Amino acid sequence: MDEFIDFQLAKIDTKAPFFELPAYNPQKDEETNISLDSLKGKWVVLFYYPADFTFVCPTELKDMAEKKDFFEKMGVEIFAASTDTIFSHRAWVRHEKLMENFPYCMLSDHNLEVASVYNILDEKTGIAWRWTFVIDPEGIIRVIEITSGPLGRNSDELIRKIAALQYMSNNPWVACPAKWVAWDKTLTPSIKIAGEVFEALNN
Repeated sequence: MDEFIDFQLAKIDTKAPFFELPAYNPQKDEETNISLDSLKGKWVVLFYYPADFTFVCPTELKDMAEKKDFFEKMGVEIFAASTDTIFSHRAWVRHEKLMENFPYCMLSDHNLEVASVYNILDEKTGIAWRWTFVIDPEGIIRVIEITSGPLGRNSDELIRKIAALQYMSNNPWVACPAKWVAWDKTLTPSIKIAGEVFEALNN
């Protein structure tokens, strides 16, 4: 794909590299294609996992599936992705009980191009590491998170981060402190609160 030549590796707060990948839609039991261009104007989560028919991965995807209503209310599109084929995706969904009724499209990065451009490819094994990317409606990467191979992720924390990002997008003059959830106190960055953040949060 010639488009990859024009892009640097994925970096935080920069434009997400273009991708267009075949995908398996488990809700319709059919093959489709997903491109980043088709997702403009939407919040997108690219949820890379190492491989189908593994151990931690189905527990993570089950966790993400259980939060489908939350993501929909937030206007977030979820895409699971690995370097497996769409045929492997389909077989896994049909045989792994944790994957029953999986609601999200599953991208197939079998030629490894996207994993390479997003800098998440383990070249020794030919699989992608356990990464999460959050892309905003302008196509800018706002979260890049990598997790050690055997450690599963937590969808609740992902939802918290996206909620904070959406709040800051609507209120660009504020910053959200640690553990921020909706209606918590925010900060207005200024030299006047340097060294006095405690007071800013408690006044």
